[in-house]
Amino acid sequence: MQEVDILLTTYNTETEYLKQQIESILNQTHKNFRLLISDDASTKKDVKTILEEYQKKDKRITLYQQEKNLGYNQNFEFLLKQANAKYIMFADHDDVWYPQKIEKSLQKIKKEGVDLVYCNAHQINEKGETIQTNYFQYKNVPLVQGKDKLAISRCVGIGCSQIITDNVKDKMIPFRDEVIAHDWLAAFIANEGKGIAYIEEPLFGYRLHTNNVFGGRSLAQNLSQWKKENGTSYLSYLKYRKEKVIDKAYLEGAKMCLVYATNQENKAFLKKLIKYYKSLEKSKYVNIHIFQYFRFLAGKNLAKKMMKEWMIFHLPILGYLVFIN
Repeated sequence: MQEVDILLTTYNTETEYLKQQIESILNQTHKNFRLLISDDASTKKDVKTILEEYQKKDKRITLYQQEKNLGYNQNFEFLLKQANAKYIMFADHDDVWYPQKIEKSLQKIKKEGVDLVYCNAHQINEKGETIQTNYFQYKNVPLVQGKDKLAISRCVGIGCSQIITDNVKDKMIPFRDEVIAHDWLAAFIANEGKGIAYIEEPLFGYRLHTNNVFGGRSLAQNLSQWKKENGTSYLSYLKYRKEKVIDKAYLEGAKMCLVYATNQENKAFLKKLIKYYKSLEKSKYVNIHIFQYFRFLAGKNLAKKMMKEWMIFHLPILGYLVFIN
């Protein structure tokens, strides 16, 4: 039986990216894996053709062709339900894995005895050129070793950087309506289990291209895109702050974790966290609950990110001056 199941969802993927990713997985130093691919009813015929060719080429590939479009969450849930290996890894359709990604991820999760390990990455552009050499540092990714409240209040490690145990997988499915991010959910469940570890070495190239909406981009890039679509008024800024920052990046994740929580202490923490986020939404100029931020969201490797968040959360009027420049 395979030791690792790798889950890859596709939908109208750029074929050159797709080929590079599949090849990088097939050429891993660790060979005992199964690559599960679910195509979400792509309308591009060449995507289906390429996937079928790879399935014929390598017996480790199991291909599922969805008859109708399920949407990302349901398609991903479908693959989780097919996985039966001890360890599961998530793969984006347009990244490039370095040869030892599986090997080193397996070594780390076994050595540490945890339920989840996430690794660093290089950020690459459409041409495959490295534009950021340290994704952890560039995006101020929280560094969690063992168990930490940060795995409750933040997303710890992007999905394509993670390896999880089947114990985490079993508790993730079936997806509940509140699921907004499988990677955040996986880390939360692992944190309630045996804990988390990370690998500082970049083990893959995380691709940023024109089809990315918000993922992988800097705050300045996100703001620039928002202003083009919504203008630069204070009302536009408050809408961005509520919808794209507080709601999408924080509050919805906390609500998701609450419905999956089994630990009473974590449940109490999440209820207070949700109350805090809701208080932020009501404030238009200044929010006085300053010290609660450090209680809920402060952690290792987050200094620069915390400064920006604290300003957006508690001094929105000052954040607007940054927004309009």
